Amino acid sequence: METRRQNNFITRRREPKRFMLWLCMASSVFIFTVLLVTYMVRKVGADWRNVSLPTVFLASTAVIIASSLTLHIANSAFRHERFTQYRLYLGTTLFLGTLFVVLQVLGWRQLMLKGVYLQTNPSGSFLFILSGLHLLHIVIGLVFLSIAFAEAMRRIPYVEAFVYSVNPPNMLKIKLFTLYWHFVDVLWLYVFLFLLYHHGL
Repeated sequence: METRRQNNFITRRREPKRFMLWLCMASSVFIFTVLLVTYMVRKVGADWRNVSLPTVFLASTAVIIASSLTLHIANSAFRHERFTQYRLYLGTTLFLGTLFVVLQVLGWRQLMLKGVYLQTNPSGSFLFILSGLHLLHIVIGLVFLSIAFAEAMRRIPYVEAFVYSVNPPNMLKIKLFTLYWHFVDVLWLYVFLFLLYHHGL
């Protein structure tokens, strides 16, 4: 019986979009792991000059954590058919995600004002590369959030919103972009704590 259950688990048909998302997230984790390992190896070089993190990165971290909370509330509202609350918190998540992008760009500006550029020294280069690569992930998430928010705003009447909410493909879409957004939030928290430990503010 146990063997049969294991075989069913292996051969069970899985939702392809969810599988592709997990595959993409695993690839992202691998890329960032390689970069962080390269960071540790490169740090022992003689030309390494430590660069402090932009203080605005602390604010952007608080913003991205808040966006995960608002998206969680939006999902709960969606499941319980509180569609006005769903639109409000989804829009708030979109705003916070956009604010995160703005704050990251301001952080880069802080670095440049201190004379730190991508090619200045390895320490500064890693700050730009790691935060820039993560920012690309955020922008992708913002595209999907924008689409979901636009769809929600097109269905203001309760009946239209309800019909949309019970459609399985729509339910899956919301689950997937929520999973992705929480993933990029946790990814940034990990990268930020790593950089904070090695660079300080």
